[in-house]
Amino acid sequence: MKIGYDAKRAFLNNTGLGNYSRWLIKVMATYYPEHRYYLYTPQIKPNSRLDFLARFKNLQSIVPSSKLLSSWWRSSGIVKDLKRDEIELYHGLSHELPFGIRKSGSKAVLTVHDLIFLRFPQYYSWFNRKIYTAKLRYACKAANSIIAISQRTKDDLVELLHVSPTKIEVIYQGCDPAFSLHQHEAHKKSISKKYNLPKKFLLCVGTIEERKNLLVLVKALLHTRISMPLVVVGKPTPYLEKVKAFIDANQLTSRVQFYHEVSFAELPTLYQLATAFVYPSRYEGFGIPVLEALKSGVPVIAASGSCLEEAGGPDGLYFSPDDEQELAKKINQLWSSPPLRQQMIIKGFEYGHNFDDEKLAGQLMDLYQKTITHA
Repeated sequence: MKIGYDAKRAFLNNTGLGNYSRWLIKVMATYYPEHRYYLYTPQIKPNSRLDFLARFKNLQSIVPSSKLLSSWWRSSGIVKDLKRDEIELYHGLSHELPFGIRKSGSKAVLTVHDLIFLRFPQYYSWFNRKIYTAKLRYACKAANSIIAISQRTKDDLVELLHVSPTKIEVIYQGCDPAFSLHQHEAHKKSISKKYNLPKKFLLCVGTIEERKNLLVLVKALLHTRISMPLVVVGKPTPYLEKVKAFIDANQLTSRVQFYHEVSFAELPTLYQLATAFVYPSRYEGFGIPVLEALKSGVPVIAASGSCLEEAGGPDGLYFSPDDEQELAKKINQLWSSPPLRQQMIIKGFEYGHNFDDEKLAGQLMDLYQKTITHA
């Protein structure tokens, strides 16, 4: 089978959508090497996270003939290339499909990660909301099959865009295998020294923006029994100033460390050094840092109300995203009970097998085959 991917995010994005795209391309090429995979991208830039491409003879990168029309090519012009390359199935990995996809002769699969721009419109400009909504409505209509990366996202598609539930299949995503690898003690000591990490600490990973809700975690520090430190890893936005203002006003400066430039290679070690991982985000499509924590052997405390219970499983601890008192109670409970922490680590490892690459690759290929045959 010839399978095409919208690989723009894989080549040009180093965060969520890029991680998903690279992960999916890699696992499909690994577990189903008998197929050929065409990666359509507006441009190719050097990126160490794409080093794996050279190891697979069944992967081929395709760029537009003219750099001047790259945006148009991805949204429409690519259809001619799909027809030329005899692509049997095209997978839009990030909410989009090219206009006129049906004319290409390819069956179309669409991955939808979240509908946050509709659930929380205040975080987006009016123009962006209109563009995102128009593109997603079209893509959902044009797709033969839709992948939702969580049940929450599927429910949102049905409720907010009135997509037929029979057209949507929930297939979770995995995370980089580096998070499952035990880091050597010498490496842990090196990373701990480099970042001046406390012996025990809470860890929070993610872009520091309002939706991610870091402020509720900082507020919870005022209600914990002991002065446990917090390490925050993530790209800053103007919301960071709001968080820092609260920290300064409440004498919490010595308890919170911010790191904005941690490399991807160092991240698994930071997880494994943490005592607990806290993810207070108000809304996610899946919440990949929660899975990264489970795979790293770190117990998880996360906000309820979106899909984080799906990522963290039944043995995680959950709190209302507006209730710092409840969050503090969960932190106190975990911090003061080594048996609970160990139990959560073991159960987290077990639950994490639901997201093993081979299992998810099988689900994806089953959907591809079904789409080709029946859609």
